[in-house]
Amino acid sequence: MKIAIIGAGAMGSIYGGYLSKHNEVYLVDNNKEVVDTINKDGLKLEKNGSDVLYRPKAVTSTDGIGKVDLLILFVKSLYSRVALQENEGIIDSNTYVMTLQNGAGHEDILSEVVPVERIIIGTTEDNGSILKIGHVRHGGTGRTNIGMLAEDKNDMLNTLKKCFDDCGFDTIVQDNIQKLIWDKLFTNVSLSAVTGVLQVKMGFIAANASAWNLTRQLVKEAIAVSNAMGLIFDEEIVLAKVKKASEDSPNGCTSIYTDLNNGRLTEVDTISGSVVSAAKRYGVEVPSHKFIVNMVHAMEQRNN
Repeated sequence: MKIAIIGAGAMGSIYGGYLSKHNEVYLVDNNKEVVDTINKDGLKLEKNGSDVLYRPKAVTSTDGIGKVDLLILFVKSLYSRVALQENEGIIDSNTYVMTLQNGAGHEDILSEVVPVERIIIGTTEDNGSILKIGHVRHGGTGRTNIGMLAEDKNDMLNTLKKCFDDCGFDTIVQDNIQKLIWDKLFTNVSLSAVTGVLQVKMGFIAANASAWNLTRQLVKEAIAVSNAMGLIFDEEIVLAKVKKASEDSPNGCTSIYTDLNNGRLTEVDTISGSVVSAAKRYGVEVPSHKFIVNMVHAMEQRNN
């Protein structure tokens, strides 16, 4: 399969490296130093203390590589639209576009370049970190969950499952991928949002009554939206899962916390903002999420 992966960060490198074992893979990044290093020295992935070298083709531009069968987005979601526009030349009527990015609602942007029948959304339980340019630690493995929002007339999901599994992934085709995405989203819209605004580690949320009250309200509003969408969740079960995540990783740093702490733009629009957008479509009030989105953007603008 001919695959383009947009974004050579930790996750893009992990998927690009493994998939290059049995596929023609192009790893696309606008950082020339990253691209040159991978082309010269290869892409090293460390797992369980050992390095394995992979050789995907790295490029700063997709001009001239032709059309691809699959395009996977691994840029931060706030750059998704630009990334797709810059690489639209590799997409044709047979190309599928996949996102495994954090948050929800990515299909709204993907549908600007391909019809919903060729959009694949999902989640990944793998994680990684960049050790240095061209060297990435694959810190934890898990399932790659994929699904579609329209009928899979070409059986592409099972084709991708075989492709990914043959390269070492554990791929699960989900009948209700949106429910799985929202199940993961609840933790992001509560823990990531509140730790970001308060600039605290994850453990503070479960330990502090005021922080927990805000977290409970965010979960309550998000579940009201998911239920309106027909994605039914039990509030107490979700809250228990969120509290456990806080207690199990007391020194953990969420993505919004880290981005704001380092003066970077966040993915709040596809995290808390995705709840706000869905709430508007289904007529649900989510005042706490609206506050979080505005607060995070104000903090971004203060930093920048």
